[in-house]
Amino acid sequence: MNYLKLSIYTLLFTVLLSSCKHHEEARRPISRASGTFMKKSADRNKKLVANEEDVIKKIIKSNPKVKYYATPKGYWFYYDERNTNETAAPRKGDIAYFNMEVKDIKGNVIYSESDLGPQTYYVDKQDIMMGLRDGIKRMHKNETVTFLFPSHMAYGYHGDNKKIGTNESLIVTITLRNFVPDPAAQTVKPAAQPSAVTPKPAVAKPAAPAKKDTLH
Repeated sequence: MNYLKLSIYTLLFTVLLSSCKHHEEARRPISRASGTFMKKSADRNKKLVANEEDVIKKIIKSNPKVKYYATPKGYWFYYDERNTNETAAPRKGDIAYFNMEVKDIKGNVIYSESDLGPQTYYVDKQDIMMGLRDGIKRMHKNETVTFLFPSHMAYGYHGDNKKIGTNESLIVTITLRNFVPDPAAQTVKPAAQPSAVTPKPAVAKPAAPAKKDTLH
């Protein structure tokens, strides 16, 4: 009887161990596939960025008379109109007023200035094109600058869900008309003043009665 119980327990343990081992082995290929997918995705992105940058560099090379500036963020720009009399640039919290025109990388207009109208932007406090978040802070009042943005600095994979497509590099021209500090940020509530305490009137002490001379 004891032998029979031992045999049954041994069989159940063997089945359980085999099941766990099979389950573990079945999960490994999923992990490897996930890692492979991520690596392939990263490689595709690198290749995409490199191809877009090559196109932009060819545009730059084809315009030797124009002085382009490269930025650490991975986009380029040049001045259409430069204002060397100004040194101040928009900072976080300022309100920037500008006009904008957007073209595809071949120079075809996607959105004209009249299409977009005057733009108002609270610097670093609103969601706009990633390249413009950085680019506007490089500008001075009354300057016009043309930016060349690879798609990862523009609208990326999703586009703008309207006229700008997937992974589309853009040429964006900005005229910064003005920028001012945010009046709401400048309004500082005055410190609360302690409430005035009305001094209590001094109570005059009654004068001591004068001593009379008593004649005996």
